[in-house]
This record gives sequence, structure tokens and C-alpha cells, in this order.
Amino acid sequence: MANSFSKEERVAFENLLEGFHDALVLSRNVSIYNTDQTMMARTNDIIWRPQPYIAQSISSTPGVAIPGYQDMTQLAVPATIGFSRTVPWTMTALDLRDALQEGRLGEAAKQKLASDINLAIMNAAANLGSLVVDVGAPAGTYDDVALCDSIMNEQGVANYDRYLALSSRDYNGLAGNIATGATGTAARSFNGNKSNSAFERSFVGMVAGFETFKFDYANRLTGAAPAAPVTIDTQAAANNYYVPQATSTAISGETQNVDNRFQTITVNATAGVVAGDAFTIDGVEAVHHITKQGTGQPKTFRVVSVPAGGTDLVITPPIISAQGGSDAELQYQNVIVTPNAAAAITFLNVNTAAVNVFWQRDALELLPGRYAVPSDAGTAVMRATTDNNIEVVMQKFYDIDSMTIKYRLDTLFGVVNKQPEMSGILLFNQ
Repeated sequence: MANSFSKEERVAFENLLEGFHDALVLSRNVSIYNTDQTMMARTNDIIWRPQPYIAQSISSTPGVAIPGYQDMTQLAVPATIGFSRTVPWTMTALDLRDALQEGRLGEAAKQKLASDINLAIMNAAANLGSLVVDVGAPAGTYDDVALCDSIMNEQGVANYDRYLALSSRDYNGLAGNIATGATGTAARSFNGNKSNSAFERSFVGMVAGFETFKFDYANRLTGAAPAAPVTIDTQAAANNYYVPQATSTAISGETQNVDNRFQTITVNATAGVVAGDAFTIDGVEAVHHITKQGTGQPKTFRVVSVPAGGTDLVITPPIISAQGGSDAELQYQNVIVTPNAAAAITFLNVNTAAVNVFWQRDALELLPGRYAVPSDAGTAVMRATTDNNIEVVMQKFYDIDSMTIKYRLDTLFGVVNKQPEMSGILLFNQ
């Protein structure tokens, strides 16, 4: 006869699920895409998710033929359900005499799995977010967050559903500014609740259009240390510009989708450059993605990887300068380039610092997965789904020889940064 859960265990699992959902802070502030699990099993758990179209308009006169119709290019990115996280533990018949221990272990398992999901989302933003704001001083003023608002506005990122997650020290620095601002020399007319909450609970709330959150952990980005000055040829003949494409054709004739988030560029030297480094290029100006007007600000980029044995860098986003003149380049243009045979690359992560991440909801996507665990194979199984469709599976198996019960708590999910140009990082003390 298969093992079965006692009522006490069922109640404990229900309480655990409630707490698990409460701990999923970041997953509530990203897009959720539910997949057909049968289809995902047949496609190696990979699905291509579309990026927004960007169209171009031209002048026209009624009665006069339009001079030319554009080709439209659809961009997409691969999303993978690739995180399979498990918390296993055992309890003997002697351990089970203390029922509280079971609840405590379940609570620890819940906290760890929720942390894994939050960490995966944070990594997606911290590693690929290409909007970089570097501040020379420690965190402490509204102006710091307003810079994140500005870089998003200038490049046409939607001005709603914006979020900012700060390391504990940086968040508290901002809270300190709010707490003292109502009575300091630069007094502001906060109502009492805003400054009181900042003083009593280090609570910041909404700032400069961002809903803010505090991390009790945060990634750290090491200060850039190139062995020598790095330059890039931005002339059209150097082909260091990118032409977006929906698909590519292999030598054998097969057609496959293209991930347009990345580009391989050639520079003069890569020694000391590492993944994660943030930089600007002399003469490469960011544009508003819809109007294509220059922002007057340098475009920021991130190093994704450094191929060994050469002078190539894989970066995000690609340099789409329209230097090739194709319709796809005109539609997705993100920079204006002043050609230079040796344009200087300036690294922004000068000092090692905590990585604070900001994003627009549609930039990051969470893909819940599902295990098809049989319920009649001699193991007791319970499953439940949170409000954001994250499934948690709890299993229990009893070994009569050792009088030991094996428990495991599992979740399956994927995270993708669909649009690095709608997410970014905020670095202090640079």
C-alpha cells in the first residue's frame, strides 16, 4: 500500500505553500508566460518568445503612390525552462516524535526554493541589463533613482510597471535621505507617513516612478581591469554594426531563429575584460527607440562573454546604427554613430560594488514548469500551484528497513531577460 500523508502533514504543506508564495517577491513583478508542458517536453524545454515590433513611418500624400513599402522583421529570444530545484531531507522515526521539526524543515525548504526563483530573476537582470547608471557617491538621494528614470524615458521604455531592487545598504541609504529630508536644510513637504516609515522601518516605497524593494542579498560587480586601453573601429567598413534578422540559414539549408540580443564585436585588445563589465563607446549615442532621435547621452553596453584567443567581445545590446541601411536596421536602430577608426571604450564599473537592478515588467519573464510525478508508484505525492502558477511538488517515501522517511520539495521554472534594453543596473561609489 502506498504511503499517505496524515492530516497534520497536509495542513503543514498548505501553510508552507502560502509562505512560499509570500516569499516570491520578484516573481510577482515580472511577466508570467504559461507553456504547454507536452510541447515543452518535445522541444527540449525551449520556446521562442517575440520581442516588440518597432515600425517606421514616412510622409505620404493622398492620391500619390507610396514610394516604397518596408519589410518588417520580427525579433524573438529563446526562453528555457532550465531551473530544476529540489530540497531533499530525511527524518527517522525518532525524529518524527518532535512534530515541530518537520514544520521547521519544511519552512527552510520553502525559503530556499523561493530564494532560488528570486535569485534567478535577479541574475537575469543583473547579468544582461544593458541600461547602466553609475553614480560616484554612496546611495542617498532621489537624484540617484531619477537617473534610472531618465535613461528609460530617453530610450522610450514604457513608463509604467517599473521596479528597482536595491542592496540592503543602498536601500537604507535612500531611506535615510527620506527620513531626514522633511526636517533637514533641504526640507521637503513629505506627509508624515512617508518620512516616518523611512525612519521606523527603512521603507522607501515609490520613488521616481519605481516601486522599490530591498535585497538581503545582491550580486557584486568587480571593478573593470583591462590590461590596456580598449578601442573599437566604428566605421561602416569595419562591420562592427549589427543587422537584426528573424532567421538564419545554415550551410545545409536549414532555417533557424536568431537571438538578436547579442553581437560579437572586434576590438583592439580584450586582456583583462570580463563578462559583466559595463562600458560606453566614444561617439556612439543612444537614441529613442521609437522616434530615433538622439538623446545626447552615450549608449551603455554590457560584456556577455570574452571568447578565448582573440580580440572579440560578445556584448548586449547589439550596435544597431543603420550604417548598413536595411529596413530592419532602420526599424530597430538604437544608436547614432560618429565613425572613428579607434573609438575609445570607457568602462563604467570602476570599483567593485553591489549590483542594484531596475526593469520594466515586460523585460523579464518567468516560465513556470511542471513535473509529471506519478501518484501511484508507492510514493505519496502532493502538488499545489501558487497564484503566479509556480508549482510546488512534495513527495514522501518510507524505508521500512531503516525506519527513515525521505522528503523532497521540488519546483521547475525558467527565467528569461527578453529585452536587455528595458532593464539595467545602478552602481554606486563609481
